[in-house]
Amino acid sequence: MAERRVTIGWAEGLHARPASIFVRAATAAGVPITIAKGDGTPVNAASMLAVLGLGAQGGEEVVLASDADDAEVALDRLAKLVAEGLEELPETV
Repeated sequence: MAERRVTIGWAEGLHARPASIFVRAATAAGVPITIAKGDGTPVNAASMLAVLGLGAQGGEEVVLASDADDAEVALDRLAKLVAEGLEELPETV
């Protein structure tokens, strides 16, 4: 299983707009991805309710993971999005 540990770069954490941006990017990744707060229980990264339910705050660590064979690039792109608090998914890593 591939994973990326990343600190949330959005000051407000994964709430409202940042969560929406993240969920859209996770859905567009085309591979199943989970997100967990620290070492907590992973949830579906493509589910808005699940991501909001994490209650992840800015500066906290989350773990992005996938067991798909071609998940490395998708995880790198999502990790960059979360770490830098970007407003849209970067085109390149």
